[in-house]
Amino acid sequence: MTAPSVTECLELQLLEIEMLYSMFPNKGEVRLEDPNALRRVKSYLKNPSGPLPPRIGFVVMVYTDYPGDVELQVAFPHNYPNAKLQLFGRSYSLDRKQQLQLNQDLTAYITTFDAGELCVCAAVQWLRDNSGPYFRRSKLFTEPVVKVKPVKITFQRMWIYSHQICRPELRKRIWECAKRLNLTGFFLTGKPGIICVEGEKSPCEEFWHTIRYPNWKHISCKHAESVQTETNGDELRLFKTFEELQFESHGNFRHDYHMDLGKFLEFLKQHQSEHIFQMLFGIESKSSDH
Repeated sequence: MTAPSVTECLELQLLEIEMLYSMFPNKGEVRLEDPNALRRVKSYLKNPSGPLPPRIGFVVMVYTDYPGDVELQVAFPHNYPNAKLQLFGRSYSLDRKQQLQLNQDLTAYITTFDAGELCVCAAVQWLRDNSGPYFRRSKLFTEPVVKVKPVKITFQRMWIYSHQICRPELRKRIWECAKRLNLTGFFLTGKPGIICVEGEKSPCEEFWHTIRYPNWKHISCKHAESVQTETNGDELRLFKTFEELQFESHGNFRHDYHMDLGKFLEFLKQHQSEHIFQMLFGIESKSSDH
């Protein structure tokens, strides 16, 4: 196989630089030793009869998960990747012995690549994956104090209105979906039908999407309450389980399915949710305290 020409090598070097810029888009993560180096290489490639451009040299700032980062210094020979890459890793968090060992091992890794293979991106990944033991063995290493940031979740409660919830298969679907998503609340069967679900925001939204589709048209989310919490949200729940409710009106419930709004209002009061009544029905509740 014919070795790549110098112009082909320079084109590959520009390609690898572009790859590095896409991997490290933030300012200062990839720093050219000569800001005009790429322009000079591109100019040479347009007219390769002149003298060779200066070699491309640069530094990649490799951030690791350990208490120290590595500056990877790279110099491209004109015929890299056909020639061996020149690179050196440096970190102020490593003592001399561990820095020397790191570079010996990095060089040994790079020599496993065949001539013609680009390997700077691979060297960066090797440093990310393998720097830990060198930092831990370094005399400059101190065990970091781990500050655990509290993870916040969004707790949500959704109040859903439908003109009716009567069909057995629909009631089963609501029940199974809420149980599967570990939601609490209730659904009130009859005319109209009311559903309340509470729990983490994502399962609540999944419940809303699941029961609406593919063909439940006469349904709307009248109100949603959200609050961020650093706990699992259990202390915010108004309902201990998910249950089916039926409040029969004075008529023949078996045939007309109309529910008793008064009984439903009393249920809401018992669960600190009286304010929802007007949002659902547009009727102000008349408290027994007045």
